[in-house]
Amino acid sequence: MLAVARTPHVFEAAGAGAPGGATVSAVDSILAALAQQHGELGALLAEMSEADWRRDTRCEGWVVADVVLHLAQTDELALASAEGDYAGAVARLTGGRPATSVDDSVATMVERERGQTGPPLRDRWNTGAAALRDALGSGDAHRRVQWVAGQLSLRTLATTRLAESWIHTGDIAGALDIRLAPTDRLQHIARLAWRTLPYAFARSGRELAGPVAFELRGPAGDRWEFRPDTEPVTVIRGEAAELCLVAARRADPTATSLTGEGPDVAAVLELVRTYA
Repeated sequence: MLAVARTPHVFEAAGAGAPGGATVSAVDSILAALAQQHGELGALLAEMSEADWRRDTRCEGWVVADVVLHLAQTDELALASAEGDYAGAVARLTGGRPATSVDDSVATMVERERGQTGPPLRDRWNTGAAALRDALGSGDAHRRVQWVAGQLSLRTLATTRLAESWIHTGDIAGALDIRLAPTDRLQHIARLAWRTLPYAFARSGRELAGPVAFELRGPAGDRWEFRPDTEPVTVIRGEAAELCLVAARRADPTATSLTGEGPDVAAVLELVRTYA
């Protein structure tokens, strides 16, 4: 069985920027996608029974309530990051307990507040998500803030929150036996996976043979290309939804139709990720 990571977080890879800077329209598009993703999750939560909150998810050891609590807590962390108090928020949510890893830290946060269900937990997530969108929308998209063990721009922080919300919305929908159709919001997540490839390789102590391009098909059949400034030596092709699931560790690349050419195809599909 594929191991499913339950604590997705992302760093902005140093030196991995795409051509051109973040434009106002690009940031607005990400924030709109984040709001839509929150809306999709909110619609699921609004219809859940008390028994639904206790359903097991594919996140090992976590029921639906634990996943929603994790999202509420990490949105609160992201809000604190945007407001310059990331370390303080971590201390509050972990009770000051030292963590040996990111997974250990988020597990501690969930364990400390586990047991909440229903409207109070849904309201907490709704309130935090709305406050986070407001903070991200009013800040300088290029300003760098603390996140996990590094720094990233507010624009990238918004994209990481979109990626995590999408991943866990899928986890919750799966627990409820609901199938969600992929949307164009995945374009931002696929771009994030492409941009952070240098980080993914460095985290595993490996090196890319050269630049990588993604040539993907969006849910509507349109072509999404993510290309470096220089000629790529490796190209990954296929469905954007499958690439995003692989990057989220929700699909084994060998079980998808993703293909490619170049020296790093297998390594890219093994290491690509949208979390730290």
